[in-house]
Amino acid sequence: MSDVSTTTSRANATEDGGAPEPRPASSPAARERRTRSTGWLFVLPFALAFGLFMVWPIVQGLWMSFTDESLTLNGTNFVGFDNYAEAFGDPDVWSSLGNTVFFTVITVVPLVVVALGMALLVHSGLAGQWVWRLAYFAPFLLPVTVVTLIWQWLYQPDLGMANQLLDTLGMEPIGWLSDEKFAMWSIAALTVWWTVGFNFLLYLAALQSIPDQLYEAAALDGAGAWRRLFSVTLPQLSRTTALVGMLQVLASLKVFDQIFILTKGGPNNSTRPILEYIYDVGFTGYRLGYASAISYLFFALIIIISIAQLRFFPRQEG
Repeated sequence: MSDVSTTTSRANATEDGGAPEPRPASSPAARERRTRSTGWLFVLPFALAFGLFMVWPIVQGLWMSFTDESLTLNGTNFVGFDNYAEAFGDPDVWSSLGNTVFFTVITVVPLVVVALGMALLVHSGLAGQWVWRLAYFAPFLLPVTVVTLIWQWLYQPDLGMANQLLDTLGMEPIGWLSDEKFAMWSIAALTVWWTVGFNFLLYLAALQSIPDQLYEAAALDGAGAWRRLFSVTLPQLSRTTALVGMLQVLASLKVFDQIFILTKGGPNNSTRPILEYIYDVGFTGYRLGYASAISYLFFALIIIISIAQLRFFPRQEG
């Protein structure tokens, strides 16, 4: 009877205009479950695309590296680690990897130093800064085909501007892309001109974020321009330098487009990077299994270099 009367009194209170009693709050565990379920709904489209276009190709390629998969064979046989053993003994793998490492060495340092110099020059207060920024960054916006076409004309043996300049100076013409001694250096110069603008923007943004109080304090202590550069500016840019260095090492190791378009690895495979050799093995030699094995060895090398960089740069910054 008491429960019935209580319910009746609550209903009467509601009908008379009184506020109904609030419902009991849900438990924290229930709210957390609802939040997780909602979060999974938002993550699901990306997870499906990531699994379909990233995880599945990686797994399929790894399996393929243990087979004799070929575009010319009807069947596929499991060969274990035979492809990996062959890759370690393949002189073309080591020569193309050496070309890749050499290209990385001769491009990373200029891409860091030149970008820093350009950013310091613009940040110093030159007149018409927007013109300098546009001029430095514009090449980075060009597609690789346009860039290679421009430099292919510059490197023309007879009509190219590079050899015309040498002729004006009384020097012999150079086979910029046909001579083994100059081909890789020519491609490196193209790459620096093309991609240095991105690093320039990173350095310029970092320079603009340095507090003015640091320069004022250094000036009060009697520090000149060079002293402020080495004692204030460069230490404040250490994180940006680490970032630029990491990005450029990884990008240079993955070089392919400009070399393939300009020289196709020539002359005499002196400019062929490891990715082009993987392409030749897989789509010219039709050995997809062997090409997959080489690509996963190169992938492991990139992972090792990335981990080494992540461990090295924090100690340098500390």
